[in-house]
Amino acid sequence: LWLMPGLRPFAQASPAALRIEVTGRQFWWEVVYHPPQGPPVTSANEIRLPVGERVELTVKSADVIHSFWIPPLGGKMDMIPGRTNRLSIMATKAGIFRGPCAEYCGTSHALMAFSAVAMAPEAFRSWLAAQAIPAEGAGASGGALFLRHGCGSCHFVAGTDARGLIGPDLSHIGSRATVAAGILPNTEDAVTRFIARPD
Repeated sequence: LWLMPGLRPFAQASPAALRIEVTGRQFWWEVVYHPPQGPPVTSANEIRLPVGERVELTVKSADVIHSFWIPPLGGKMDMIPGRTNRLSIMATKAGIFRGPCAEYCGTSHALMAFSAVAMAPEAFRSWLAAQAIPAEGAGASGGALFLRHGCGSCHFVAGTDARGLIGPDLSHIGSRATVAAGILPNTEDAVTRFIARPD
């Protein structure tokens, strides 16, 4: 039992102020932030973390076995249907890190990734507060097309009639660095091409 002294600091650690629930789905990541105050915030395919603060990740799968992994921040954790696992991580420096699914999960497994964005704690809290309210702005015509063509039957967008639960939550999609489970940059051209040909 030589390993036990090495585990003692983790067993005595105080609870993390922030809990992030990550659900693996073929072939994307659902991310729900549970801050100490305020409502939960849902996003997809991007995980933001405050630098220097311990975060508890709750990981699970909605369909098949996936494996959550952010190589620079910690070991991988299997995500097994019907089971919830916990992982505690802390980013020690700001940066953007790629997180792949580390368990073969089907035909698009190689494309299933997310961005982990470690940022200054104040910037993180501002970002999280902004995510908690519906987005406003110049997307009215796109929003109308989105609803008219049935996209809201699969995708959820906070503050709209789009209430789908099959595809990724697209609330605040403009604030994400990537789309399509981390495989495309979030640019107008890439999003347009992906909508026209998601295969």
